[in-house]
Amino acid sequence: MSAGLTIQLIAILISVACSLLGVFLVLRSMSMLTDAISHTVLLGIVLSFFITHKLDSPLLIVGATLTGLLTVYFVEVLSDSKLVKEDAAIGIVLSILFSIAVILISKYTANIHLDIDAVLLGEIAFAPFHTTEIFGFKIATGLVNGFAILVVNLLFITIFFKEIKISIFDKALALTLGLLPEVFHYLLMTLVSVTSVVSFDIVGATLMISFMVGPATTAYMISKNLKTMLVYSSLIGIISSIIGYHLAVFLDVSISGSIAVVIGIIFFLVLFGKRFKKYVKIEEN
Repeated sequence: MSAGLTIQLIAILISVACSLLGVFLVLRSMSMLTDAISHTVLLGIVLSFFITHKLDSPLLIVGATLTGLLTVYFVEVLSDSKLVKEDAAIGIVLSILFSIAVILISKYTANIHLDIDAVLLGEIAFAPFHTTEIFGFKIATGLVNGFAILVVNLLFITIFFKEIKISIFDKALALTLGLLPEVFHYLLMTLVSVTSVVSFDIVGATLMISFMVGPATTAYMISKNLKTMLVYSSLIGIISSIIGYHLAVFLDVSISGSIAVVIGIIFFLVLFGKRFKKYVKIEEN
């Protein structure tokens, strides 16, 4: 398999995995929480590294996931206090936890390959060179991890689709039916945290946020129901990954940055298209 095809497949897997979860975050008005989680899980990675002294240890994912859940908990505690608005709470928690991570990295990991810039920006162009041997075949680690997290997210959504849907649109009904919406809320946040960690080393936090929020927000404008929104969100992620890759190759620029730009362009095209359609209807009436 060529490097170009590998990069595109990895981008597609990560984009779909993120955009599926992004739908539920957008519907619950929790898009900005994605930004907080994608940055604060770095603290969990750093602390886990101090314990294991290995960058490939599974404990890094565990630590990052726990930090992501801790971020959600802190934000909710501050928001529920009614003394701080949710957006301010997100900003406070993000800045504190991420700053601690940056300080620890710069102070204690100077000789270790744990680069802040790489975490934020990522470089998917190098993904084909990091391989994992499975049944005697060398496969890009990004493909393996991306496929694994996509399968987990798909299983979660497929198995608990009805429960998640009711919990999002009618929390009171969910409680009446004994569905425990808080449990599904934290399960969703756990998957967001794990997906963030998996995306870190491959595409970076910046593109991960774009994948999580951009396609879902765009799909929201053109969808009539939840299932359609999930499909459209996934398709937008796939299309953005393919176009973004080829645009990056043509212009000789960052692949991650190019994909993020394409996501933004598609969003604005849909936005202006919807407004133009509304304007035409008004003129006809």
